[in-house]
Amino acid sequence: MNRARILAATLLAATVTATAAPLPPVSAFFENSRFANPRLSPSGRYLAARVSLPGERDRLSVVDLNDMSVKVAAMFGDADVAYFEWVNDNRLVFNGYDRRVTYSDDLHAPGLFAVNRDGSGYRQLSKTIFQQGGDSETGSHLQQKLLDWNHYLLGQPGRQDSDDVYVVKPQYNANYSEVTNVTLLRLNTVTGRTTALSGPGQASGWLLDQQGEPRLAINDLGKRHRVYVREGDSWHQLLESEPYIGHTFSPVGFGPDGALYVAARANGDKSALYRYDLARRQLAADALVGLDDYDYLPDMTSAPSANLIVRDNKLAGIAYSADVAGVAWLDAEGKALQAKVDALLPGLANVIVLPRRPQTPWVLVASYSDVQPTVYLVYNTETGKLIKVGATREAIDPAQMGRQELVRYPARDGMRIPALITWPRGAGKQNLPLVMLVHGGPYVHGSDWGWSADAQFLASRGYLVIEPAYRGSTGYGWQHFQAGWKQWGLKMQDDIADGARWAAARGYADRRRICIAGASYGGYATLMGLVNDPDLYKCGVDWAGVTDIKLMYTGSWSAESDLSDHWKTYGMPVLIGDLERDAAQLEATSPLAQAARIKQPLLLAYGGDDQRVPLYHGEKFLAAVKAGNPNVEWIVYPKEGHGWRLPQNRIDFWTRVERFLDLHIGATH
Repeated sequence: MNRARILAATLLAATVTATAAPLPPVSAFFENSRFANPRLSPSGRYLAARVSLPGERDRLSVVDLNDMSVKVAAMFGDADVAYFEWVNDNRLVFNGYDRRVTYSDDLHAPGLFAVNRDGSGYRQLSKTIFQQGGDSETGSHLQQKLLDWNHYLLGQPGRQDSDDVYVVKPQYNANYSEVTNVTLLRLNTVTGRTTALSGPGQASGWLLDQQGEPRLAINDLGKRHRVYVREGDSWHQLLESEPYIGHTFSPVGFGPDGALYVAARANGDKSALYRYDLARRQLAADALVGLDDYDYLPDMTSAPSANLIVRDNKLAGIAYSADVAGVAWLDAEGKALQAKVDALLPGLANVIVLPRRPQTPWVLVASYSDVQPTVYLVYNTETGKLIKVGATREAIDPAQMGRQELVRYPARDGMRIPALITWPRGAGKQNLPLVMLVHGGPYVHGSDWGWSADAQFLASRGYLVIEPAYRGSTGYGWQHFQAGWKQWGLKMQDDIADGARWAAARGYADRRRICIAGASYGGYATLMGLVNDPDLYKCGVDWAGVTDIKLMYTGSWSAESDLSDHWKTYGMPVLIGDLERDAAQLEATSPLAQAARIKQPLLLAYGGDDQRVPLYHGEKFLAAVKAGNPNVEWIVYPKEGHGWRLPQNRIDFWTRVERFLDLHIGATH
């Protein structure tokens, strides 16, 4: 067996043999991924990844790309390796969590640990128990001084040429409901010693420069959003604006020349990437990256520093995420590399990741499409050899998945609403049962082109799926975002209904078989859709959905939410509504107040320990709606939070969804 095949067998477990199964099982979509987050070492010689084998805990595995040998660097007997990053070419730092327990049964902090790539030099750096004080935890390793549990990796690796990493330590108010400050520390992963770093005062976030030094701090903790920059040994305010809505620009990263790059709306509705002159305090005249129909958004799958790709101490490329993630290459070498990889992997989105200080010819490629979940490969720039190292969903057969299409349909007031359509494979494009799948947030980007478990599962069962980017969704320009302010249950809701009617008018959807579904805000929109458009939607699926808008502001002993006081004070009154001035509107657009109007079949699912949308939302609504609607199915996953952490609960939920949809809008109806 050659080295490449050894790698595939050892690191990833066996590849699933393609069969002619009539339908992929529910588990293929909703089991935990067996391979995740591969990262090249700074030199590019080593590749680390989080790997899971059947029946075993997630481990941290490292492959030497020179000979394709594999070592397990770290694993626990009672927990799983979670996030990790390279400290230098020999050492890694990571944290852990328990993927086998529900939200409320997870009684441990993620901790911090470090280890050499060969498994030697293990050291625990912080506690995994929620307590302050004391010096150590004991176990299979010698007693040692540990940081308290509330220390977390910054998520920006820095220079990766020493034994140090950066960690943040949030401070909280007396009842741990609000962060009051975030301190930045440099942590030596060999000795465990820390050095506190000076800042501008209060801070909620930090940004490192290309030298791995803290250069920018953000304070989102008060009445104003402030950005500070370090110049020499002093910190100076760079920007001040309203929180949540008034940002002039958003920092993306520092270039190799020390310049700051920002996302800004300098010349119109859409944001673009600009170079910002710190000396003159002004944007460059021309954008480096601008997209006609989308805001420039950093690629959020990477650390912030990875959005600016540096080669030979020059800015070589800029990662972005729009409808499809990619890299805008600025140099000829990067463009040529992209062309070679795309030629080897046609019809796929291929995102190339370079090592920080390449000393070998390997680069990492993340390759995906609408029908193919992400596959990771390494490409040798000298030989042109491409080797698969892992896949997020080996059990998924692209030939059974549905193609996606990006469209913009007209809302009733003329606004063009972006939407992602997933077509069921082999079912044609006429008179299909339709599920309007509504994203949560709601003031987030929503879905992009690319394989999605929820949409593809529904499409595999024969449903046309439309995911609308209703007004208020981000990434489509300021006008689109602002049009969703204070529009819960109103124009935001109309956008979703208009998408369903558009699909029916074109003959894509059978107007007699349309269901609405979603989680969190999407669950709220499901319920309000049944209220506002009873003749349009034949059924609804709400999981973790808000039912009482006012309860989000006030809470109670039985419905305490983890929504921060800062968001309630400065964000919600602007984006959702003022609790006093808009009281009548909030009442009229709360599903709880309108529950008696819902007569359609309804599936409700909630987590028993949800801290974002407490179970009380679901329980109060259930009591109200059942008084006049006998067709309500109710599920509580007792110890789950805002979503289903355990794969068995995800599989159970989507099995119920499949049965519910088949009963009410399935192919036989």
